[in-house]
Amino acid sequence: MFSWRAARLTVVAVSASALLLALLALSAPAATEPDRYVALGDSYSSGVGTGSYTLSSSCRRSTYAYPYLVARERENTSLEFVACSGATTTSLLSSQAQALTADTDIVTVTIGGNDIGFSSLIAQCTLSACASALDATRATLATFLGPRLDAAYAAIEQAAPDARVVVLGYPRLFSSASCLGTTGISSTERTKANQLADALDALTAARAAAAGFSYQSALGPFTGHAVCSRSAWINGLNLLSTIESYHPNRNGHALGYAPLVRAVVG
Repeated sequence: MFSWRAARLTVVAVSASALLLALLALSAPAATEPDRYVALGDSYSSGVGTGSYTLSSSCRRSTYAYPYLVARERENTSLEFVACSGATTTSLLSSQAQALTADTDIVTVTIGGNDIGFSSLIAQCTLSACASALDATRATLATFLGPRLDAAYAAIEQAAPDARVVVLGYPRLFSSASCLGTTGISSTERTKANQLADALDALTAARAAAAGFSYQSALGPFTGHAVCSRSAWINGLNLLSTIESYHPNRNGHALGYAPLVRAVVG
């Protein structure tokens, strides 16, 4: 026999269940999209110097590089790692910047060292005299590199307008000490190379600030950890693998660069 009372109870039960499900849906935290982190830049960002390039042998991207370390340690972070050994502001504009979108949340970058041929200068120091070349590069640094940095930073801002952008500087390579790692490089040349690093740091800081980006200098963190230091975070000359020479090692990324990024993005 049909029971109106039973039917009403069934309707009430179904309605109560639907209401409960709706309330639960409202109270449950909304799923959040992962922070999209795009790592741009040159060999100091790709991880050259760490001795392992399993992410890309051609660009020498490493799981020991600071972008990978930061992304792994941050919760809910997706990394697009496009930094590449040998990159210049030109290659950043032509290829790397394509990885940036309006959804990008975090950008890190080291750039400019290859534009001024810094690695070639250090190679020249090893093989012959380089003091004059270092002085000449420093004298023209602002007029030559400044506009290139401005163009690179403008492209980042245009492609990822809401991102937190962290521009990282380069460390001084040398201390007052010498060892096998500084073979061929005189005390005067080491001093002048560090002066060029200081000038590059100041220029990059100024151009990053003009773009509204966060600048993190590597000069302080790497002090006491230069080539030939007891606790070196930078490789000296490596004749068995010259590409590793004068680049941050694994400690340089984990203890030097990664904390600089985390200080800005958490």
